[in-house]
Amino acid sequence: MNYLKFTQYAYLIAGAIFAYDAFTKWQSNDDNYILSAVFAVIGIFMFFFRRKYAKRFDQQNKKE
Repeated sequence: MNYLKFTQYAYLIAGAIFAYDAFTKWQSNDDNYILSAVFAVIGIFMFFFRRKYAKRFDQQNKKE
């Protein structure tokens, strides 16, 4: 179960990569920057979502 703590950071890294990709595409006037921006937002959202539920899961394990 310890690997689940590291997967949240994979989402953050993927979100950062897609944000950089969206920014570079936007600067070069490429119309496909929207797709990269959507993936960046999803990656960053998933980081916070997974972190919240990992903390909740840890608290439930400490109670038992």
